[in-house]
Parts: sequence; C-alpha cells; structure tokens
Amino acid sequence: MNRADIKCENLIFSDHAINQMFKRDIAVVNVKSIIRFGIIINDYPNDSPFPSCLMLGYISERPIHLVIGINKKDCVIITAYEPDPKLWDKDFRIKIK
Repeated sequence: MNRADIKCENLIFSDHAINQMFKRDIAVVNVKSIIRFGIIINDYPNDSPFPSCLMLGYISERPIHLVIGINKKDCVIITAYEPDPKLWDKDFRIKIK
C-alpha cells in the first residue's frame, strides 16, 4: 500500500483511538495532517476486517504513529501514539528487535 491508496473520504475513530488520542494530546487535525503528509512505514495487507498500515508523521518535532484500517474510501483510525525511542530506531521507522 502507498499513500496514494489512502483516500480517506470518511474518517472513523475507534473507541481505542479516541481514548489514546485524548490521553496523548493528539488532535483530529494532527491525525488528518499525518494521513495527508506522513509516510507508511509498515503495511498489513492481510489484516482483518480490512487492510491496514502504520504511518509516521510529526506534530511539530514530536513523532506520531497512526495505525489506520482502509476500507474503500473509509479510514478507520485504530490507534495513535508517540513511539518509544527505546523500541524504535532514531527515525522511528524500524522497530528494534
């Protein structure tokens, strides 16, 4: 999947995403910006009930990961979080094993 595949005519936020965004001070406008300008760092084409991906974007200097399910023109925001630098490389693109 590439960013051009993400149409997002409708954004749907899971309960989990809403809770996590509130706790982590991530606004809807930030999510929209990351979807528009962020990069896909992992693709999950076999996820159920529909394919999903992990995106990386920034709020100012703060890195943010979004997990988004793609169902035609609907984007389901599954979660949003600031990646832990202990678990990710310095660019927050590759998880350290």
